[in-house]
Amino acid sequence: MSFTDFLSRHANEILQATLEHVWLVGATMALAIAIGVPLGVLVARRPWLSKPILGSANVAETIPSLALLGFLLPVPWLGDRADRLAITALTLYALLPIIRNTAAGIAGVDPAVREAARGMGMTQRQILFQVELPLSLSTVLAGVRVATVLTIGIATIAAAVGAGGLGEFIFRGLAMVNNQLILAGAIPAAALALGADFLLSVLERRLRPAR
Repeated sequence: MSFTDFLSRHANEILQATLEHVWLVGATMALAIAIGVPLGVLVARRPWLSKPILGSANVAETIPSLALLGFLLPVPWLGDRADRLAITALTLYALLPIIRNTAAGIAGVDPAVREAARGMGMTQRQILFQVELPLSLSTVLAGVRVATVLTIGIATIAAAVGAGGLGEFIFRGLAMVNNQLILAGAIPAAALALGADFLLSVLERRLRPAR
């Protein structure tokens, strides 16, 4: 059977696995942005916190994905659901680029712009949401872009704990020494990563402040 015949025969399964993969990545990125952006702002505001926060994110990044899933498996609330377990592990991997880029973006705002905002009577909160975050949005988005592409690739490991996704085909293919199964998972995952990278890079360029 040719690979195209294989794809047409298993099109529904591949589509279902792709949707599961998108769900895992989408939930992960929503959680990672909700956690990573505030931590990045905190690092920019309190530089002395950069070592513990970025250091912790770095440590999480260095743990092998299967090992991290194994460490989290005994945690009661996480271990009860495979998708919770996978999303938590993926979020830990996605945090570093988001925190780092958010901190760099906030720190890179021209001090003169901040002084002008203070001179207009803006509070720190107003300066953050109306000046600093809009000006650093393209830098933050660059971190989100890196994290998204990274997450799409690592999410294939989620199948190891029964969370679904395109990794199901890859693991089945490895177990059966079947290249068609491996490619049925790897090609859509690569296409998702390339598509996300392209779309986010376009958005990043559009949000970049004019010089």
